[in-house]
Amino acid sequence: MHALCSVRAVEDALEIEIPNNARILRNLIEAIQYVQDHVIHFYHLHALDWVDVVSALDADPAATSKLAQSTSDWGKSSASYFKGVKEKLGSYVSSGQLGPFANAYWGHSAYKLPPEANLMAVAHYLEALDWQRVVIRAHALLGSKNPHLQTYLVGGMAAPIDPNSQWAINADTIAQLKGMFATAKEFVEKVYLPDVLAVAPFYLEWAGIGGGLGNFLSYGDYPDASGEFFLPQGYILGKDLSTVHTVDHQDIVEHVDHSWYESDNGNGKGLHPWKGETKPKYTGPKPPYEFLNTDEKYTWMKAPRLSDQAMEVGPLARMLVAYASGHEDVQATVNTVLGALGVGPEVLFSTLGRTAARCVETVIMAQKLDEWTNELAASMGSGDLDIHEWSGWEPENWPAEAFGWGYTEAPRGALGHWIHIKDQKIHNYQCVVPSTWNSSPRDASGAPGAYESALIGTPIADPEMPLEVLRTIHSFDPCMACGVHLLDAKGRQINQVIMKPTSSYIGPLQTLRSRGG
Repeated sequence: MHALCSVRAVEDALEIEIPNNARILRNLIEAIQYVQDHVIHFYHLHALDWVDVVSALDADPAATSKLAQSTSDWGKSSASYFKGVKEKLGSYVSSGQLGPFANAYWGHSAYKLPPEANLMAVAHYLEALDWQRVVIRAHALLGSKNPHLQTYLVGGMAAPIDPNSQWAINADTIAQLKGMFATAKEFVEKVYLPDVLAVAPFYLEWAGIGGGLGNFLSYGDYPDASGEFFLPQGYILGKDLSTVHTVDHQDIVEHVDHSWYESDNGNGKGLHPWKGETKPKYTGPKPPYEFLNTDEKYTWMKAPRLSDQAMEVGPLARMLVAYASGHEDVQATVNTVLGALGVGPEVLFSTLGRTAARCVETVIMAQKLDEWTNELAASMGSGDLDIHEWSGWEPENWPAEAFGWGYTEAPRGALGHWIHIKDQKIHNYQCVVPSTWNSSPRDASGAPGAYESALIGTPIADPEMPLEVLRTIHSFDPCMACGVHLLDAKGRQINQVIMKPTSSYIGPLQTLRSRGG
């Protein structure tokens, strides 16, 4: 996603139009990333906030089979299959090598699923490990590797299209993509969506917890041939779905009043990314780093604001903006899910709504993949093999100074890159990533960001095991590494963080991870 934003930023600065095939390839790469990423997040990074793995050992495989078959016609749902999963899980426990299930708050009073639902979820957790490895091979076909694809270029793509070459995207490639995308769609529709609908009724109180800001931002993406976005751009204020406001990126600024950075601004209004600065200024203690000074500054995250408003970004923001914009596919799928749960749209503004919105988006994107693959095949069939715009933008033709904004909707939310080119060189470059928006500290006026706001009022049964906090924070899909940018061009150490782990702290840390934007 960062690769896409970076090339778009330069294309915007130099007014470069990409060929139609490049647009389709970018849509396909991004969409399958959504599908894979969202499934990984639900099963491997968030589901265990709701699923008690240890409880699954008490499940009746026959009853689990009956439950699974009542939710969908997925093939792996026999009693013998779940008996095998239970035995495998039991072997982990008896050996003392729990692997991915080693650190969590098993047995916590906030877990509510019956043993059979827990066993079904554990089985699908394991299935998703193999499934995601298969479907993301599409990135190898279109981008050479995953992650960090190699085929993005300013002006288009570097993945050749030629039906007569075995070294290019051809009819065989199209067939392989269709197979992978069918596999992706089947799992999403027959496993992921039914699991969300099966789990949610046990946790409907979470439809009133974790709502947070009520402000939602989407940059929009997936352009068609006319330039219209499949997922629309806009923002919503105060949970008001009657109005979708127009995004002007020049209304975005970043504050550092409570962040470990220095700023020459000094007026409390923040800086637009084109003028943005990233100057670390850590005011904490000297070694041995036994505590952090958080009286005034308490994070390496900046505080981005749009028109002076903190924003939530991510699947919930995208689905709300699309829903409020009249997007037919989104409205139909959202209404189907709400109807199945017997609840209204107001529950979307919550931790549970955030989790459901990610699933809704996955269903919609999985269904769209085949359409874009057919569009690519039709373009090839018509004889259009262009993937890159080569002429007219050589450095000698660049203006003396240019500014560009590259944006996309990464799985986690609104991702923006801003570039200032001067004398054919990068004069300034700034990123504002989804986790910067969501994990924003307070700004100059003291207004909190999405995480801080969402946690207010969260009930906690046991402060020593804050499972409820994890549920809300994980519903955003945080990535701290994406939001903090520290670089020394000479390879010198800039900062060192020494943390003394405790048994109560290992659990919350286990699923904070670092992967693509």
